[in-house]
Amino acid sequence: MPELIFPGPEGRLEGRYHTQPNPDAPIAIVLHPHPQYGGTMNNRVVYNLHYAFHRMGFTVMRFNFRGVGRSQGEFDQGIGELSDAASALDYLQAMNPNSKHCWVAGFSFGAWIGMQLLMRRPEITGFISVAPPANMYDFSFLAPCPSSGLIINGTADRVAPPKDTHALVGKLREQKGITITHEEIEGADHFFRDDEVHMKPMIDTVQTYVRRRLTESTR
Repeated sequence: MPELIFPGPEGRLEGRYHTQPNPDAPIAIVLHPHPQYGGTMNNRVVYNLHYAFHRMGFTVMRFNFRGVGRSQGEFDQGIGELSDAASALDYLQAMNPNSKHCWVAGFSFGAWIGMQLLMRRPEITGFISVAPPANMYDFSFLAPCPSSGLIINGTADRVAPPKDTHALVGKLREQKGITITHEEIEGADHFFRDDEVHMKPMIDTVQTYVRRRLTESTR
């Protein structure tokens, strides 16, 4: 998969970019977990999400937030990271001007950034939030949430406890005009460590959801 260096708000950003032969292919961006706790674009969940979207026919990109890997800059408490994500989406859209569908997926801290990006970019048609840390970050900016999407978490998550995810889902489901789908992977921790028992079912659930949404959009 081609390595990518593209301009960000604080210098270059490092990414991985996987194209489709179809110039009209939908596009997706995948956002990684917290940089100060070892989060990078090569995180297992992010890596698996990236390839899941590509298998579904998306041109997909993941990248390192500022200060991670070869990306320039320093951690900025989520403010700068949101700007990084916006720059990445700008780049992806510029490279794929014929795309009709745009999705954002994020894991943990990346899910929080992804949901903020959703609020700023009305062209995003769907989202995937894996293990959103609703106990650590305020998600009240989702008022209203502009797109339907999937929130998925593990029942044994101690980093972002399920009860907080349930509360977030409940608040979002009170809003009209969108559909929030919520799925849980039995026994999975925050990182979906067991590939066969936890990671694979999570990715399968994501693919089933996205494929259904794509099918519905073509009717």
